[in-house]
Amino acid sequence: MRVHVIGLGGAGGRVADRLATDSDGDRFLRGVNAFDTDAAALDALRSIDEPRRYRFGDAAGGGGLDGDLHAARRLGDAHASELGRAMDDQQPSLAEAFVLVVGVGGGAGAGVAPALAEELTRLYDVPVYAVGLLPTPAESEAGGSGRPGDSDSPRSSATGDGSAERPPERPLAEKNAARTLEALSDRCAAVFPFDNAEWLRPGETVADARDRLNGVVAERVAALFGAGEADGADSTPQQVLDASDVARAVGDDGEVAAVGHATQAVEPLESGSRFGLGLFGSSEPAEIDTSEAVSAIETTIRKATRGKNTVEVPDGRADRTLLVVGGPPAWLNREAIADGRRWLEDETGSGAILSGDAPVPGGDEVFALVVRSGIDEPARVREIRESIA
Repeated sequence: MRVHVIGLGGAGGRVADRLATDSDGDRFLRGVNAFDTDAAALDALRSIDEPRRYRFGDAAGGGGLDGDLHAARRLGDAHASELGRAMDDQQPSLAEAFVLVVGVGGGAGAGVAPALAEELTRLYDVPVYAVGLLPTPAESEAGGSGRPGDSDSPRSSATGDGSAERPPERPLAEKNAARTLEALSDRCAAVFPFDNAEWLRPGETVADARDRLNGVVAERVAALFGAGEADGADSTPQQVLDASDVARAVGDDGEVAAVGHATQAVEPLESGSRFGLGLFGSSEPAEIDTSEAVSAIETTIRKATRGKNTVEVPDGRADRTLLVVGGPPAWLNREAIADGRRWLEDETGSGAILSGDAPVPGGDEVFALVVRSGIDEPARVREIRESIA
């Protein structure tokens, strides 16, 4: 699936930059941009080159907006068409979807995201998805002792260039997030929240976690949108995942969707002899023990489902579920994948499981991707929404 990824504000720009670093040259990444009012934040990006970065909103004076969502919304409405034109050199009309990455608790990115989503929907007949980075409760609680920060500020974003020297001060973070999530839900086909608080380790601050969380978000985006892109005949899936499958799985009504992903290292085929049958997709006779292949697939599917997702999935239930299993072709056991689908159907209560495979010739791990949509409201999303009740 070919997507155009747009990082909005400081936090979104840094995640997009990490994605460009990790997935440079991958077929799924059709285009990438970073848009911000803060010139310094744009200059700090390393993998998104200068022509793909764009500073908008001269009224901001080249800096951030200090969490002022109302000012950011005005800038977004005024500059959405301008930002759409700033993407033209990457031929956005060839993308099968747009992915907006934004720290929803901040100012500049959160303010412009709804207007840009509306503009892209008007221009192109493809879905617009939003990856919304949720503020932690501590970020709002820390506010009030100094100048309010911004999720787009390098020192305060859980996925930014935070400093451990002082806690982020963002008293409006949850209220901004509530209003931004509501606006994105009205304008995007689906919203993928990323719960920063859920991913913090014991005793870890948002500043400590910034690089790791950037990597987790980038990994999930690449796993979802890159799963159906084969690089050659030897990596062509038997069950091809395309843009329509993703659209069917996540819907088009702005619902919340969760992404689970897990990997397990496996022994490369050439390094040892194994015995077994029931394999597919390999052009050469495989020597992989069937029980090991079955175990690897079962383990990754269960970890992707019951492990830590981008956001909590209450009771594991979902209206729609997408499963992708990938790895070295000789390890992709058909029967194990079918069993995994049946288990996932029982686990989620989904009436039907959309699925695909993703052969990776020469790979050294098996992976599973589980996407659930039509889920009950996660507790963290409810807390944020109730901040403006």
